[in-house]
Amino acid sequence: MVLAVVAWWLVSLVMTGAKQVPSPAATLHAAVVGFTEHDLLLDLRLSVLRVLIGVAIGCAVAVPVGFVLAWYRPLRLMFEPLVSFFRALPPIALIPLVIVYLGIGEQARLSVLSYAAFFAAVVVIYESVAAVDDIYVRAGRAMGASGLELFARIVVPYTVPQVFVAVRVALGIAWATLVAAELTVAQRGLGTYIQDAANFSRKPDLFAGIVLIGLSAVVMDRVLVAVMRVSVRWQDRVAR
Repeated sequence: MVLAVVAWWLVSLVMTGAKQVPSPAATLHAAVVGFTEHDLLLDLRLSVLRVLIGVAIGCAVAVPVGFVLAWYRPLRLMFEPLVSFFRALPPIALIPLVIVYLGIGEQARLSVLSYAAFFAAVVVIYESVAAVDDIYVRAGRAMGASGLELFARIVVPYTVPQVFVAVRVALGIAWATLVAAELTVAQRGLGTYIQDAANFSRKPDLFAGIVLIGLSAVVMDRVLVAVMRVSVRWQDRVAR
């Protein structure tokens, strides 16, 4: 992180004039002014809340869908091509369609983010369940476990870490999608803040918005990693 800031500062010394790159100090000042004198804090809160809600909705659907598709072969054969089709569609490409049917309200933004989070997470979960070592399944069946017991006592615990990985992937995709969603279907948010700064050539504000998005994504990812380590600590004990 320190090296990145130093490199940024050096670039700001070289890039001057019309192609000026604001220094870290100028960007920090713009952020402070935005928080204290303008509505940057509101924009940040709205964007973070949208990402959290979108990821929560998307992953809440992706987890059961991913488990079911991976566990039941007939359903997998039926729906896997459909999942592959929609996974290939960039969420940004669906924004015009969402606007037509849902308008430009909060529902439209959350729909785009939930869509992005769902297809980012469902593939990770699906692949993790499909990768469960067959030896555990055979051992469970040898002990008389039913299909539901195998699923609940072997497959689900085995794939808990990958569920967290799926949520991490969904968070990253949601943040990447957020800016485009807010540029087109929002009046407030970090995406709108960045667009306004670009329209009026406020480069320090522009960089401040970009940095805030990156920092917010990093903080949320670190929190999720900490929760994951606590939640799956039992697996380390089992491995020993």
